[in-house]
Amino acid sequence: MSAEVRRLPLTALRTFEAAARLLSFKDAADELCVSATTVSNQIRHLEQSWQTKLFIRHTRAVSLTTQGNALSQVVTRAFGEIQSEVQSNILNAKNTVTLAVGPMFGSHWLIPRLGRFRAAHPEIDLVVTHGSRLGDSKGMRSDITVDWGSGHWPGLKSRWLMDIVYAPVASPELIRRSKARGLNLHKFTDLVQGPILHQHDRLDWSDWCAVAGLDPVVFNNETVIADSSFVLQAALDAQGSALGVFPLMQGEIDDGRLVRLTDIDLVPQRSFYLLSRPGQAAISCVRKVCDWLIQQAEVTVA
Repeated sequence: MSAEVRRLPLTALRTFEAAARLLSFKDAADELCVSATTVSNQIRHLEQSWQTKLFIRHTRAVSLTTQGNALSQVVTRAFGEIQSEVQSNILNAKNTVTLAVGPMFGSHWLIPRLGRFRAAHPEIDLVVTHGSRLGDSKGMRSDITVDWGSGHWPGLKSRWLMDIVYAPVASPELIRRSKARGLNLHKFTDLVQGPILHQHDRLDWSDWCAVAGLDPVVFNNETVIADSSFVLQAALDAQGSALGVFPLMQGEIDDGRLVRLTDIDLVPQRSFYLLSRPGQAAISCVRKVCDWLIQQAEVTVA
C-alpha cells in the first residue's frame, strides 16, 4: 500500500462523499463551492490511486459502481459522525465535571444544594454519579469524588471536607411501641434492649456504647444493613434504632420523622474528603466545583 493511500486524501474523500450522495458532479461542486472540473479531477485521482472505478459516467449523470457504493456508505457515515461530534461537543460544548458521591452524602447533603450550584455556575454541567469506596487512584472513575476515610488515598489528592458525628435516633412510632412494652428508648439500658439497626457491621454501635459508659453489649434484636440509605429507611419505618449521621440527618429530626434519643455523640476517626487526581484541580471547571463544595461544607459546619 502506498504512502498516499495510508495518509488518506481527505479533501478528495469529502468531494467523493458529496458526489456520491448527490449523484451529480455539478451539484457536488455547488455544495462545495468549487468547479465541476475540480470535482471530476479529484474523483479521477482517487480512482487512479486506488486502481478502482468508483463512478459510471453517463451522458448527463453518474452512478456508483459496487465499490463506489460500498465506499460511499462508509464515508458518509464517517463524515456524519464527525459533524455530529463537532456540533454536540465542540460548538455547543459546556464544561462537564463528573462528581461521585455515596448515597447518604448525595441524597442528604449534595442534592438539596444542586440548585445553588446551577445558579452559581450555569456554565458547568455537573454529572453526579454513585461513588464506591476508594482504596487508591486505580478505582477513580470521576473527576472528583467525595469519600469517607482517614485522609490517605495513594495516588490521589485529598482535601478535608466535613466531619460528622453519630447519635442514636428512632422514629416516634418505634418510641411509642417500645414504651408500650415497658422500654424507654431515651434510657441507654432500655435502648440497647430494643431493635438495633447496624450499618455494615457492629463496630459503630459498640463504640457508641463504650462512649456512653455501657459495658460490652450483646444485642439480642439486631439487623445489619450495608447501605446507609437502607438503614435510614428502616429507621423511618420503625424497624429499629439507628446511629444517625449528623449533620446529614438533621432534616429528619427537624421535621419530626426521627427523634434524637440522647445527647451523647460518637465522633468517628474518619471524615468526608474531597478527592481528585494530582493536577486535576488545576482545570478551571474542576477547581470551581471543588471550591464550591468546600464553601458549602464550611457553611454547613458553621
